[in-house]
Amino acid sequence: VQLQACGGGLVQPGGSLRLSCAASGIIFSRYAVAWYRQAPGKQRELVAHIDTGGSTNYADSVKGRFTISRDNAKNTVYLQMNRLQPEDTADYYCNAWYNMNYWGKGTQVTVSS
Repeated sequence: VQLQACGGGLVQPGGSLRLSCAASGIIFSRYAVAWYRQAPGKQRELVAHIDTGGSTNYADSVKGRFTISRDNAKNTVYLQMNRLQPEDTADYYCNAWYNMNYWGKGTQVTVSS
């Protein structure tokens, strides 16, 4: 099983990034998927979650700015991040959960001028 995240980078405040996480080795459509993030010196926190039916929920800090979506045909989950702020700087991780819990390696997002 592999979750491969990509799309991180350096962006100025107010900018946008789109993260992708491609899954292999699982029946992706059966899994709820989520994005978490961990900033330096802080605990990992849930950013956004999407279940198998497409229902979503978000951390209060990103509501209205981030959008999670999934494409089961491509075994991929996305995180569109708009109006990024310095406090969004973190390593972002994708997670898939069904009967097992899987984590991808992080992709780094840095928001700085």
